[in-house]
Amino acid sequence: MSKDLVVLVNPNKVFPPIAPYALDVLTTSLENAGFAVEVVDLTFGRDEWQLVLRDYFTGRDPLLVGVTVRNTDTVYAFEQRPFVNEHKEIIDEIKQLTGAPLVTGGIGFSTMPFALLDYFDVEYGVKGPGELILTQLADALRAGRDPRDIPGLMVNHGGGRVVRNPPAQLLAGRDNGATIQLGGQFESRAWQAETTSSYRRHAEVPFRVDNLAYYRGGGLGSILTKNGCVYRCTHCVEPDAKGTRFARRDVASVVDEMEMLTDHGIYDLHTTDSEFNLAINNSKRLLREIVARKNRDHSTSLHRLRLWVYCQPAPFDQEFAELLAAAGCAGVNVGADHVRADLLGRWKVTDRGGAYYTFADTQRLVELCHANGMMTMVEALFGMPGETLESMADCIDRFMALDATVTGFSLGLRLFPYIDLGRELAEECDGVRTAAGLQSNTATGPIVLKPLEKCSGPVEYERQFMFDENGDFRLVCYFSPELPEDEETVNSPTGRWYRSLQFLWDYIPESELYRVMLPTAAGISTYDNNYADNPFLTSLVGLGYTGAFWAHWRDRETIMAVAKDNGLLADVPV
Repeated sequence: MSKDLVVLVNPNKVFPPIAPYALDVLTTSLENAGFAVEVVDLTFGRDEWQLVLRDYFTGRDPLLVGVTVRNTDTVYAFEQRPFVNEHKEIIDEIKQLTGAPLVTGGIGFSTMPFALLDYFDVEYGVKGPGELILTQLADALRAGRDPRDIPGLMVNHGGGRVVRNPPAQLLAGRDNGATIQLGGQFESRAWQAETTSSYRRHAEVPFRVDNLAYYRGGGLGSILTKNGCVYRCTHCVEPDAKGTRFARRDVASVVDEMEMLTDHGIYDLHTTDSEFNLAINNSKRLLREIVARKNRDHSTSLHRLRLWVYCQPAPFDQEFAELLAAAGCAGVNVGADHVRADLLGRWKVTDRGGAYYTFADTQRLVELCHANGMMTMVEALFGMPGETLESMADCIDRFMALDATVTGFSLGLRLFPYIDLGRELAEECDGVRTAAGLQSNTATGPIVLKPLEKCSGPVEYERQFMFDENGDFRLVCYFSPELPEDEETVNSPTGRWYRSLQFLWDYIPESELYRVMLPTAAGISTYDNNYADNPFLTSLVGLGYTGAFWAHWRDRETIMAVAKDNGLLADVPV
């Protein structure tokens, strides 16, 4: 066994490819602690992943193997395609090739870590940022110490018994015993994150994440300025999975990292924060640092930076818009979600339960962006509790009037164990009844959820959001039962909200569809707006486009036609 080698595996097979940023982060922390680190990236070898693994592990005996789980599934209510079955196949193959212990983590894993650690049947897991915990685990294994008392580490004892060690820090004033049992729903995970140094971002280096290959194959690089989220939107996994406090990274270190990427020729960088304008003063400091470096050094590659950011409608003021533009921001993707105050007040909330923006904030954001030469994508999410035909129409009308570069409408919500809506529906079911609006494409009977206190533990509680009682996949979704569906659809666990979907396609004039993204289903549209293996996105990549894919949406039909003429598409309607 190599006493220093830690192997990090990316099992993600989705195309267009998304760089496993987490593995750059973890590589940096492990190398800083004196470990040798190698990355085995299966994305570009997805058709021969077994051969890639066998070739790699031949002659290698690592200390520890880590596997990142970025996504459990497509999180797309009209598709419901799981990924964890593919990840398990990969993990099972790794276990045949090495006797090293395995540890899993990542944002997808962190949404249901007890159930997935049990499902994958590996020794260890990490919920939330892994920099500190993974390094401590590797250090304990290298020194021959028992790692099972490392703060925050999850340990699989087998037989469905998964234990998470108490974290190093807990928030004052919370029921800390309950929060540990809940999987850390009210925890700050800032202590787990590395915030002072730049993460080393490689290009064309063997056994590292090849960020340049991902840029060429997917059109974007990524950058993180902070971890966690202080807000408590009822449909969002990030406060639970990443932590309820911001872990702000050192501004100079972040810009060093951005310059490292642009030096590699990766000019389009997308923020991965939740979201970039939250903790806005920190974001302004970062933008000022970019501008200052560009002003000081006319040769810096930051002059070629095209920044793409996720934002909430507020806070967002004129100074922020001007700083974004000066720093090189090309486009802002705003998760406005809706226009109705009665709905927003129930789900887009602070940790104290109050709404933190109105539709007027969305209007001002779009105006400021366009005035400063930046494109915008405004997104709505339909189907939350209380959604009706009237509220959908109201949202469509007012969003379309914004004249954003692109407007996106989604329908339906994937439920996860620790989002507030998931917990509320489990409590409504109480283990004895179903709740209106619960749906899964593969359900074989009524979907009856149990609240955590009626489960044997977190493994059982989390499993029911992904698997049925027989262990078969049953991804649980939610659609408002007040939408214009037939009674038999609403009352069926496998009912499809096709009438609501058809309403979206019928309500928006055909002449406006060029600037709108709508959810899709077979028989309603030939479009495919899901990310995974999307023909439009693969067309963009094949033709050399870069930047956020929505920025090219208005030219979709022309791009698809050119891609088809160039042999990049086969039998795909344009």
